Amino acid sequence: MKKASILIVLSSLMVLSCSNPSKPNYQYFPNMYEAIGYETYAESKAFNNGIEAQLPVEGSVARGWAPYDFPNTNVGYEAAKASLKSPLEQTDVHRAEGKELYGVYCAVCHGSKGDGQGILMTREKFLGIPSYADRDINQGSIYHVLMYGKNAMGSHAGQVNATERWQIAQHVMYLRNELTK
Repeated sequence: MKKASILIVLSSLMVLSCSNPSKPNYQYFPNMYEAIGYETYAESKAFNNGIEAQLPVEGSVARGWAPYDFPNTNVGYEAAKASLKSPLEQTDVHRAEGKELYGVYCAVCHGSKGDGQGILMTREKFLGIPSYADRDINQGSIYHVLMYGKNAMGSHAGQVNATERWQIAQHVMYLRNELTK
């Protein structure tokens, strides 16, 4: 009897030690409990066509992106100059932001006054940078040049976003007005 009771106790302990109360014994949908982590754009057997199901839908637009409908041509420049208008109000806050951005990205060539006498001009690294007083520009043409670049000036679209480009354009127009007084 004593051997039988010891055997029953040991058998019971063995059965109890095999279960884990934190996990259910039967999982009807195991992927809900232990999800498989897929890498973005990685090949997967989950889709018949490889990775196509993980690519963005054709024609979709990324959140926060707005198309720019003026081409990188002289015709596009003239069209932007004629019809592109700033969505930002003319405020001291926007111009102050534009002044700060201008100091970082533009003043090194164009000068802090917009007179074309930036440090790269005075050190003769780039010659012939025009003064804003000598240019027929408006906010649309400035935005277009910041977007694509023009002549020796490269595009700044990768450095400043759309709002920042408009803020810089406000400050450039302020500098131009100061130079033409």
